[in-house]
Amino acid sequence: MKALFMGCAMLMFSIPQAGLANMAADLDLPNGPVILTVKGNIANTNVADEAQFDRAMLEALPQHEFETGTPWTEGVSRYQGPLMRDLLAHLGIDSEAVHVNALNGYEAEIPVSDFDDYDVILALQKDDQAIPVREYGPLWVLYPFDQDEALLSEKIRFRAVWQVMNINVR
Repeated sequence: MKALFMGCAMLMFSIPQAGLANMAADLDLPNGPVILTVKGNIANTNVADEAQFDRAMLEALPQHEFETGTPWTEGVSRYQGPLMRDLLAHLGIDSEAVHVNALNGYEAEIPVSDFDDYDVILALQKDDQAIPVREYGPLWVLYPFDQDEALLSEKIRFRAVWQVMNINVR
């Protein structure tokens, strides 16, 4: 599997948007269907003690994109979404780890240090299209696998949760 990734080209850049310093600490209420709920040790909420996001709210965060292959898909694709570290900073988290839950019940604990060490995104798009549930969407905690050979480890693969439903900051 390593050979597949060793030959893949990678492109990383941030899409210019308002910086995190310009984002209000208070969260708006979602207008559309909620696709992500974050709860636990967070300072900024919008529904009781949770932060609920519709797609537009996640798209309003500064976006980042990269091209990478993954262990589950063919070839290289371009993925876009907010950096996980930016999302968590926007929520004012207080934790060393998050628990990410998928639609199918899968849960992974991810150290927050991963988000500082790598440009991990909450992927909303693949090749400029929303990611369907059948293809690991609508949200995917995605590591830039082609950026560093260390990201091809089994430990990291288990942290790349697709079909993300909620995040619990413990």
